[in-house]
Amino acid sequence: MTERERFLATMNYQPRDRAPICDFGFWTETIDLWKQQGLPGHLDEWSATDFFGMDRYDRVYVGVNHGLYPGFEQKVLEDLGDEVVELTWEGTIQRRHKWMSSIPMHLGHTLVDRDSWREHYLPRLQPDQPGRVPEDWDAKVREWSKPDRPYCQVIGGGSLFGWIRNWMGIENVAYCVYDDPAWFEEMVETVFQLIYWHLEKTLSAGVPVDACAMWEDMCYSGGPLLGVQHFKQYLVPRYRKITDLLHRHGVKIVWLDCDGKIDALLPLWLDCGVNCMFPIEVGTWRADPVQWRKEYGRDLLMMGGFDKQILAQGPEAIDAEIERLTPLVEEGGYIPFCDHRVPPTVPLRNYVHYLKRARKVWGKDTNLPPFPEITLD
Repeated sequence: MTERERFLATMNYQPRDRAPICDFGFWTETIDLWKQQGLPGHLDEWSATDFFGMDRYDRVYVGVNHGLYPGFEQKVLEDLGDEVVELTWEGTIQRRHKWMSSIPMHLGHTLVDRDSWREHYLPRLQPDQPGRVPEDWDAKVREWSKPDRPYCQVIGGGSLFGWIRNWMGIENVAYCVYDDPAWFEEMVETVFQLIYWHLEKTLSAGVPVDACAMWEDMCYSGGPLLGVQHFKQYLVPRYRKITDLLHRHGVKIVWLDCDGKIDALLPLWLDCGVNCMFPIEVGTWRADPVQWRKEYGRDLLMMGGFDKQILAQGPEAIDAEIERLTPLVEEGGYIPFCDHRVPPTVPLRNYVHYLKRARKVWGKDTNLPPFPEITLD
């Protein structure tokens, strides 16, 4: 089977030659550390996936520019040695480490009120902005429409809340929902209209799409950042319009990437057509793909859910978790991989053991590229 055939068969509970062997990716620091442990020096966090011979569920993204456009001019406002204060392309002022992957600290925002929304953001969220549609659009449509492609094509489904939360900060958006709900809804509707335009333009051009990828990051350790009632009022009707459009064009798989504890929102997403959760935060928020399958049945598709803390422990723990997840992998509708990007706490030796074991148990040593030669230090 091709990579695409295997992915679609898995997500539709159909027979396949084997389960996909995938991963979400790696921290930059992980790759740097692994190079000291035997990983070839030319690899980075992106090329390592192909080096390890893994399948990809998102090899090609299709569509037009459907985000904030043009972005703000990025610039360093202050150099603090190991850290910098910078203005980002989203208009936020943040403090971040130069050499370490971590969540940056937001210090300020361009989006603070209705006036800044209308001056700086509303014009950047219009479908008719020059440059949103590439000049070679017709050529791209022909390229994306090639029959019998062996790889998956994914279309971005944007973000109804997460983008806005990024632009104005958690505290500001939380107050906005209560202090000026009409403005909050205007922002959500503006973002929705742009996303819908992008999907409709691409899909109506006849571009075949295997899945849609959405992003929200609207939960934390205690649950949602937006109350359930507001979620139902402002977001659910728009999610449904998006998924209805996707379904009309034959796109059945709609995955959503949301960090944090999503338990309260998961059934609502599922009810409005967002049917795949990704990447399933096992290690931090104690989610469990096995328990979710018992609770939601085959309606819920899943990707991720292998505890990164177990990857750090060693072969015995890794083997036990692979065995625990195997019945779910064999049932289908589930692609296992590290519950978020592989962190530097995982030694290369452990990760190599995990992949070899996963290839044997989940991949059945069938139709897999040769495993790369690695001399482990």
